Amino acid sequence: MDLGVRWKLHGDGKSPAPGAVVRPDERLTWPRTVGLGAQHVVAMFGASFVAPVLMGLDPNLAIMMSGVATVIFLLATRGRVPSYLGCSLSFVGVAAVIRADGGSSATVTGAILVVGVVLFLVGLAVQRFGARIIHAAMPPIVTGAVVMLIGFNLAPVTATTYWPQDQWTALLVMLFTGLAVVCLRGFWSRIAIFLGLVFGYLISWIFDLTLGKIHSADASGKLTDHWRLDLSGVSKADWIGLPTFHGPTFQWSAILVALPVVIALVAENAGHVKAVGEMTGESLDDKLGTAISADGVASVLSTAVGGPPNTTYSENIGVMAATRVYSTAAYWAAACFALLFGVCPKFGAVVAAIPGGVLGGITVILYGMIGLLGAQIWLHGKVDLRNPLNLVPAAAGIIIGVGNVTMKFTDTFSLSGIALGTLVVITGYHALRAFAPAHLKTQQPLLDEGTSSYDKPAEGPSDGSGKP
Repeated sequence: MDLGVRWKLHGDGKSPAPGAVVRPDERLTWPRTVGLGAQHVVAMFGASFVAPVLMGLDPNLAIMMSGVATVIFLLATRGRVPSYLGCSLSFVGVAAVIRADGGSSATVTGAILVVGVVLFLVGLAVQRFGARIIHAAMPPIVTGAVVMLIGFNLAPVTATTYWPQDQWTALLVMLFTGLAVVCLRGFWSRIAIFLGLVFGYLISWIFDLTLGKIHSADASGKLTDHWRLDLSGVSKADWIGLPTFHGPTFQWSAILVALPVVIALVAENAGHVKAVGEMTGESLDDKLGTAISADGVASVLSTAVGGPPNTTYSENIGVMAATRVYSTAAYWAAACFALLFGVCPKFGAVVAAIPGGVLGGITVILYGMIGLLGAQIWLHGKVDLRNPLNLVPAAAGIIIGVGNVTMKFTDTFSLSGIALGTLVVITGYHALRAFAPAHLKTQQPLLDEGTSSYDKPAEGPSDGSGKP
């Protein structure tokens, strides 16, 4: 069985020839390949370490399981889809909602484990029936609205939890990170979040030296005099040791909050597979379902031991585009680096010590970017918001999701925020579509404009349902 773990040397092994690329089944010399693997790990540092901290999970376990998830993904796709799987930011809002309702880390990981199972089943369905089932259930108006409300639902977390801890540090980090994203080029722009974290550490340390303790809310919300950067936990942490594991627990209310994120994960995977296919010049249409299922399996395994869910990382697409090296050997090297970092508690303690003000500046940009990805999906899908069939369900669902509107059905069961907003968008769109006049159904919404090649519809006008 070909598991995609054999690579032929590309040229002289030193660098791609002018205009050429290093394909997934090729590699450079091993020292260069290992170096590229380290670069991929650095590229995903910012988001992949911020996410578990924001979710209240062990960052050491997160990086360890990201290495395991990457190995699972590479094996499942037989080495044809180069990708690093890191902690998904789409679940940060879900974790915040579950914890606000009294849920523990086990409740968070239990809810996300169920999402992983559903994602796996969606992947199997795509393998069996093709991507048209995704297009039919989740046209861009639906997918974009759900991604948007997931991102913007996080705004109160920044406004009430992180930013007040140190508003001036948060402002400086926000400005620096924004400049890094816009002004830097190539690889450096891809690690802008990581650079923002490093800048925030330095600024917090300088402020502590020059201004002393700050009087503000701490992580618990209590007003105290405290240091911005507290590294006491770093000195106490061991150099080598296993991260903290825990089992999941399952609550229906938490599961219902988490389930809408399946839509975002499907969109992320579909976009990743299409982007890699276009960059390598190889059709990867047949691997879409496999990629989605592999992501689901990886997330199930990670959350089963107390880690966060995983997803494909766009940061690493940027690294591949900049280097023209798409070798999966580099991703195997990256996975090995991640496993090594995962067994270094001191490294995890450094990550866990990120000052609240730094997170405030980072999350202002990060959460907004998540939400605006929904608008990008609309643009790519050529969604016409002048059409009331699109406008009405999206408008209602987004306001419900962002405003955290609650519907109480019984004394023990209610829906709110992300879960209720997603339900309104999906059911609202399909219900309105069933009664809408024909002239409102003439659009061509697809999950992602590029995925139309996965399944060509039969001849005839497309109405966005996936049906000819």
